[in-house]
Amino acid sequence: MRLIDAYGSDDRRSMAADNTSAFNCRFVAGTQRWSMHAYGLAVDLNPVENPYVAGGHVSPPAGRRYVDRSTRAPGVIHRRGFVVRAFRRIGWEWGGNWSYPKDYQHFSATGT
Repeated sequence: MRLIDAYGSDDRRSMAADNTSAFNCRFVAGTQRWSMHAYGLAVDLNPVENPYVAGGHVSPPAGRRYVDRSTRAPGVIHRRGFVVRAFRRIGWEWGGNWSYPKDYQHFSATGT
């Protein structure tokens, strides 16, 4: 886990490097609203192994091989796994439970 500064404050570069991140001052994609990451209320874990998936779009691209969530590999988050349970215990929600898009790397205090 490295500060986003190590990637020139570029979220795409950070995700491509499989960097777990939080406290990123950025907008929600396609809007001018601050992301929950900007407030420290969201974290993205192992983005390659837990990609953002919207139809055929997968981000980061290297995450395409992990879209199949039956994959058992180090760093892959599963609905009934320890990571989801740990965040649920503190009241945070997982983007992998969203109906669309799926954001398997994303956990947030607000559910957004």
